[in-house]
Amino acid sequence: MTELAIGIDGGGSSCRAAVADSKGNVLGRGKAGPANILSDLDNSLLNIISSAREALRDAGLPAETVSKVSAVVGVAGANVGDYRARIEHALPFADGHVVTDALIALEGALGDSDGVIGAFGTGSVYNARRDGKLRGIGGWGFVVGDQASGARLGRDLLEKSLLAYDKVRPSSPLTVKLMTEYGDDPERVVEFAHASKPKEFARYAPLVFDYAAQGDEIAIGIIKDAAAAIGDNLDALLWPECPAICLLGGLAKAYEPWLAERHKVLLREPKGDVLQGAIDLALKFLQERQKGAA
Repeated sequence: MTELAIGIDGGGSSCRAAVADSKGNVLGRGKAGPANILSDLDNSLLNIISSAREALRDAGLPAETVSKVSAVVGVAGANVGDYRARIEHALPFADGHVVTDALIALEGALGDSDGVIGAFGTGSVYNARRDGKLRGIGGWGFVVGDQASGARLGRDLLEKSLLAYDKVRPSSPLTVKLMTEYGDDPERVVEFAHASKPKEFARYAPLVFDYAAQGDEIAIGIIKDAAAAIGDNLDALLWPECPAICLLGGLAKAYEPWLAERHKVLLREPKGDVLQGAIDLALKFLQERQKGAA
């Protein structure tokens, strides 16, 4: 059977997988639920495996093929504690590797080139390659980090709405809409915040951008704070001769107009997305495996 590789992008809202042959031709794709390993390791693992099996089915391959492939799983939190080891141990693949979402984002956007990337979806993370050396920052989860992520935008909107309700800060059409959704009951907002996962917070991100486009001052303030955080993180990774900045993820395009000019001039279109980065890394491991067997 032709050697196969599976790349998996384990995001906070969904898990995407693609199976490719040894030449990089994508044969099938799959999708499952979120893979937030820091908040729900067991279900994340189920979704990782489910997305891989779906990709194999989409390629017309039997489910048991999952035990014969090389795979790379990119997830937030792979750099925290023993989460990486625990997932790798439970994976059903012949050769499975767990890496950070920052690494697959960098690989997808830049290939082997130098530069800086920022990825913004349910979470956020940054990575850089300079003279072949990698440095990743962020990706700590929205409770203590993930500034400018979808989850953080939603969390900030809830905070601003409660401050407006208490008349500590001014209200706006956006905060009024948010409170109306909860029957103008702050306790219901708090209950949601304590019971919800990052995916549920992130569903408010498009609303914040929509209202900012309409001139809503609260929405504009939230996005300006997020854009400033992006700038701080990019500055922490940039160097004078840095050739490129690539932004990836569902919120990347929405943030571009809000960036500082010094960052805009370095923006380049990514070569591929985060999932492509996972596929490319999986192919590299497959090639190493083939060389070892030769």
